[in-house]
Amino acid sequence: MKLLRSSSSLHALKAAGVAAAMLLSASASYAEGPFAGFEGAWSGTGTVALSDGSKERIRCKATYKVGGGGNQLAQTLRCASDSYKFDLTADVASNGDRISGNWSEASRNINGNLQGKAGGGNIEVFVEAAGFAASISLTTRGNKQSVAISSKGDIRGVNISMTKG
Repeated sequence: MKLLRSSSSLHALKAAGVAAAMLLSASASYAEGPFAGFEGAWSGTGTVALSDGSKERIRCKATYKVGGGGNQLAQTLRCASDSYKFDLTADVASNGDRISGNWSEASRNINGNLQGKAGGGNIEVFVEAAGFAASISLTTRGNKQSVAISSKGDIRGVNISMTKG
């Protein structure tokens, strides 16, 4: 059996190897889904702006559980200030870059639906329930995450910076 020694054969073999590596890389990143990198416990601080115009510092903890090859996300987000607290949970699934799911806020006993998009460490969703609606944006880069919530309810805005671990 003759070994491949010609220059063109080696170049063809290298090209095939590069193509295979690119295909495997693309498959692996797709399998990670839009929620890759969110898994784990996060904590940090931020501010909450209330409907009366006041602002308070808040402390927050979040937990993310990722499943379904990175296409499903269960989130808890608990935040508290000296006079205010909220306790959010959400279960979300992706279909491509589109996401949808359910959410609830325990201290006010409200729940509803959410929809939006996710990818590249970013989640943008609109949440709604009877008498309540808000936009939520999460951005994750490595072990840093920022969360912004905007609504017209008791909470007008929340900005949180968290670190994983």
